[in-house]
Amino acid sequence: MSEVREARELPYDRLKAYEGQPVATAGAGKDPVNEPMIRHWCEAMGDANPAYRGPDAIAPPTMLQAWTMGGLSGHTDRSGAYDELFGLLDGAGYTSVVATDCEQEYPRPLRPGDRITFDAVIESVSERKTTKLGTGHFITTRMDVRADGEPAGTHRFRILKYAPAARMTKAPEETAATEETAAAEETAAAEETAAAERPKAPEQPKARRPRPVINRDNAGFWAGVETHRLLIQVCGGCGTPRFPWLPGCRGCGSPEWHTVEATGAGTVYSYVVMHHPPFPAFDPPYAVALIELAEGVRMVSNVIGVPYDKVRIGMPVELEFLRVDGEWELPVFRAGGGVAG
Repeated sequence: MSEVREARELPYDRLKAYEGQPVATAGAGKDPVNEPMIRHWCEAMGDANPAYRGPDAIAPPTMLQAWTMGGLSGHTDRSGAYDELFGLLDGAGYTSVVATDCEQEYPRPLRPGDRITFDAVIESVSERKTTKLGTGHFITTRMDVRADGEPAGTHRFRILKYAPAARMTKAPEETAATEETAAAEETAAAEETAAAERPKAPEQPKARRPRPVINRDNAGFWAGVETHRLLIQVCGGCGTPRFPWLPGCRGCGSPEWHTVEATGAGTVYSYVVMHHPPFPAFDPPYAVALIELAEGVRMVSNVIGVPYDKVRIGMPVELEFLRVDGEWELPVFRAGGGVAG
């Protein structure tokens, strides 16, 4: 058996020297803040906050990075420091990358017509860390965003540049067929017979699915699921249904609410097919769908009863409850009629 070769350890002071080096200087957004992009964003997110519409509209704060993106053609004002750092890590064997998290701050709202400029810098490079994915370095990039010259936001984006954890693979010479002598064949047959008579080793238990994070804001939802009821919050102020559960209404701000039970009817509003990264509790590829319920809210769930490549937008689905690991219930949706061939 042979292993994937480990990445070479780099002197940390060589990596740390990249901290503070610019990634982009005086970058400019390709478009000013504009109403069509705000509308598309809100439709995709299902966000009906009235603050994002009308003559005094502002942009959703979480759109901050969207105004700085270069699109398919990219930006031409990026410095070489970031590419140099990536090249150094690639050369040492840290060839994989995964985004880990981001942080944003919003000093002032963005409004249609604002012209966006930004500077970006490599804020930090971590020492070598070992994670479940593999060994590598966390790189944090900070982007300072301005609107018409005024500070408008800060966006920190963190990635892990890593070498995948080693996996055991068979060497070619170990898998090549070899001639066996008659004595070896007899020995193998005897061992096979003896093995068949021995009690079989217990199979390894299947990996468990991730558990939901239950807190005081969503405990009522999961209590409903436990009794096979999908409960939707309804604002006590404006009557707007909402999902996921929140402590207050995004529209009118009222903290009052009650629940209605979903009928279970819905359609596939959108979906993705997951191929990577692999997760022990799931067998890729599989479909993850955004389901629009008859009550007008949307939720992310699995579609069952149909192959992943037969899921379609607009497909009718019905709510079911899946017993997971013999311990808890999970709402899923079974494909109904009209399945595409």
